[in-house]
Amino acid sequence: MTADALQTRPIPTQLREDRGLPLVGQVFEFAKDPMALFQRSWDHYGSVAPMYSVGRRAALLLGPDACGEALLNKDGALANGPAWSQLVGPFFHNGLMLLDFDEHKRHRRIMQQAFTRPRLQAYTERLHPAIEQGVAHWDASESFPSYWKLKQLTLDIAADLFMGGAADTSQAEMDRVNRAFIACVQAAAGVVRGNVPFTRWGKAYRGRKVLEDFLRHYLPVKRAESTDDIFSVLCHIEDEDGARFSDDDVINHMIFLMMAAHDTSTITTSTILQYLGQHPEWQDRCRAEALELGPAPAMTEIEGLESIDLVMREALRLRAPVPVVVRYAVKDTVIQGVRIPAETNVIVAVQFGQMMPQYWTDPNTFDPDRFGPERREDKSHRFAWEPFGGGAHKCIGMHFGGLEVKSIMHRVLRDYHWRVDSDYVPPLDHHSLPFPKDGLPITFVRN
Repeated sequence: MTADALQTRPIPTQLREDRGLPLVGQVFEFAKDPMALFQRSWDHYGSVAPMYSVGRRAALLLGPDACGEALLNKDGALANGPAWSQLVGPFFHNGLMLLDFDEHKRHRRIMQQAFTRPRLQAYTERLHPAIEQGVAHWDASESFPSYWKLKQLTLDIAADLFMGGAADTSQAEMDRVNRAFIACVQAAAGVVRGNVPFTRWGKAYRGRKVLEDFLRHYLPVKRAESTDDIFSVLCHIEDEDGARFSDDDVINHMIFLMMAAHDTSTITTSTILQYLGQHPEWQDRCRAEALELGPAPAMTEIEGLESIDLVMREALRLRAPVPVVVRYAVKDTVIQGVRIPAETNVIVAVQFGQMMPQYWTDPNTFDPDRFGPERREDKSHRFAWEPFGGGAHKCIGMHFGGLEVKSIMHRVLRDYHWRVDSDYVPPLDHHSLPFPKDGLPITFVRN
């Protein structure tokens, strides 16, 4: 086939029986087992496949070649905002992930000042007392609900690190904030896209108001005094030209960052707990490493936890916290020789590439050493391992997220032993970000 022919080849036409249910398309099929859907699409169409969702046809990108082209977006044809707005736009609008092109560059340039190495060092120092306090009340149990306990812990960490402790906020209020975040995230799976009572979007609209009211209550204090919590940092940082965030910018970025920080960290840490519970040899290896450090290691020491880092990378491969990212074609483009017309939704299936046997040895097997210097299977393709996305929209908080997860594991390994049945498979809810519906119960024993 000639290059010219490839340039004009359209998205393959989906067989009628593959369109899924009327109106909702393949939404429920995705929610039940996204990897099975991806594999069938790959087997039938290859790297660019049609997918139907809520009455719209999208281009589903599979494999690191197609995903890499979309993430790099060299021709500027793919935008974040219009795509994410269809899923969660009213609830995370103008967060960094929903901005594009020049506006995104301007906001990212300012926000990068909140994630410099000196600031990351200060954040790390604040992590340890918050983690110590959070896990101190964990009780030994044969059915310890690790996911939900970690979700509460990461929210408490966010309250301290992002809010400066929120000293006048009760636990009941923080629980309300947590429920609001959950409602906003789960809006992505909503079929009714409007402020309708008892629907996912209706709950998310109410959740967004809770978050805005909560943050605006503290905004004047954060504007008045510069401290080392992220809320205050966002109020005071500026780029080299002196540009700063408006009040609305600060609120929008805080809502998005707090969601991203505590949801994705919870998914990754609970996944680590599962696999270390099923592989005691790795748990012992990581514990020995953690015990070599003191109770509040410096950032450089956290970064040096090699075994824990390998396990974290493998957990991110096996269960990416954000398994797909979405884009919207603002003009015609071509991906892997397939024409993507303007106004097409594009689904970038990052998780699928991280499980392809073409790039990973026994991809369904927990094997952290695959990331070690002797093997480096993640180097098999530039985009074989991309749990943080890529290109201009690569996660700005990825280094902070890694420090948080490894700091939590450092503390938990020092304080507890745990086990998980070797044949346990968590029943994942895929309606939004993947989480175990049973809370991922583990047998937890204090050291």
